Amino acid sequence: MKDDLRLIDDDATRPKRRAPKKPAPDLDEQYETIVEDLRSAVRGLRQQLERYARTYQKLAAGEAGGHVETTAAFRRLKQLELVADHIESSAAYLVGSGLAPARPEEHDERIEFAQRVLDSLEAERERLYRDVHDGPAQALANAIFEIEYLERLADRPGEQRTVRAELAALRERFRGSLEQVRAMILDLRPPVLTELGLAGALRSYANEFASRTGIAVECVLEATDTGLSAQQELAVYRVMQEALHNVHKHARASRVRIDWERQRDRWMLRCDDDGVGFDLVKAARRRRSVGLLSMRERAELIGGQLDIRSAPEQGTAVTLILPLVAEGTAR
Repeated sequence: MKDDLRLIDDDATRPKRRAPKKPAPDLDEQYETIVEDLRSAVRGLRQQLERYARTYQKLAAGEAGGHVETTAAFRRLKQLELVADHIESSAAYLVGSGLAPARPEEHDERIEFAQRVLDSLEAERERLYRDVHDGPAQALANAIFEIEYLERLADRPGEQRTVRAELAALRERFRGSLEQVRAMILDLRPPVLTELGLAGALRSYANEFASRTGIAVECVLEATDTGLSAQQELAVYRVMQEALHNVHKHARASRVRIDWERQRDRWMLRCDDDGVGFDLVKAARRRRSVGLLSMRERAELIGGQLDIRSAPEQGTAVTLILPLVAEGTAR
């Protein structure tokens, strides 16, 4: 019994062995795992985005009456691309190969800026869609019916004079449609600004506009070097283009004057017409004032300011002000 007690006492007094300590977690390894998972997720996101883009392209290529649907899909595609770029840049920053991601407020500004660009692009696309649908597409559809009528008429004896008259009228309609298509091509691809200069490009388009519409255009254009970037000059050209487009479509004007001049620390483009004018308050309430939206967005994107003044029966004046930071340097 004493031996048993001694054994018990020995066990009680003997120092207990500590359990083996678990190795400390490898933070570097966990960090690398998180980053790799994130990069893998980005690759998966890109693959999904590519599938979405291919589906959108098929829909856009085969669209007939689905313009509204493709417009919404285009907006969503650009939004997804913007978000994917932001996530990808964040992942690159984690592995030391990219810049720090923008702060939330900066990211919000980028999204808002991109959204405004998208709105302008979609407005341009919608206008082109409407012009093609109401112009050349409608003319071709009418021409098909006209040709079918002439085919039936040609089988009747003594109708040669009528057939010739109808063919002459059809030729004139085709000629008008061809002029519309040429005007659209000029709208899409302006004269090369680097060859003509901005003043030369403005004058070239104004002359073409006058000959096409019959509206007299007076140009007072300063032909000196602008000191503006290529993007700014193109935006100025597009604003003038849109202003003349609105004159032709809505103003019922007989005369337009275009001024382009340097005023100390700024450039000014002004387009005045003697048309019927419009109510600015009512126009601002319309959600689909595509032309006004397009001009205003272009002006803001190049650091300029657009001023529109009009009243019923008092014509319209569109003025673009583009400040300069210093001599020869555009903001």
